[in-house]
Amino acid sequence: MLSIIQRVKHANITVDGVSVADIQTGILALVCVETDDTDTQLNKMADKILKYRIFEDGEGKMNLSVNYIQGGIIIAPQFTLAANTNKGNRPSFSNGCPPEIATKKFDRFKEIFKTKYDNIQYGIFGADMQISLLNDGPVTFSFKV
Repeated sequence: MLSIIQRVKHANITVDGVSVADIQTGILALVCVETDDTDTQLNKMADKILKYRIFEDGEGKMNLSVNYIQGGIIIAPQFTLAANTNKGNRPSFSNGCPPEIATKKFDRFKEIFKTKYDNIQYGIFGADMQISLLNDGPVTFSFKV
């Protein structure tokens, strides 16, 4: 499983002009499920996103998690994170998880995340999403579990 998280002042997702997710201070997480991901990887990624300390404490150090500050989280499915970009000028998606399997895994990830945190919203798998955000810092990290 792959993810890029961004600390945001605000973020939102629209699909066909309709807002489907909207948060203030928190994390926008772009996530990509992979073919061999199991509940173990899905749980590890949810915990990583929730517990990673990227928000500043009273001394200006990144010591606080989104869970600690009770910030918002948007999880957006992002298939293109699985792209192989090692050769040529066009990405290859041959290692990506087929959509019918990826949809089920993303839905399972949502179920797992909902058991861990309440202030969470989601993008729509397979939709043409328009994502708007104000990256705070900028602070951006990538994970593979």
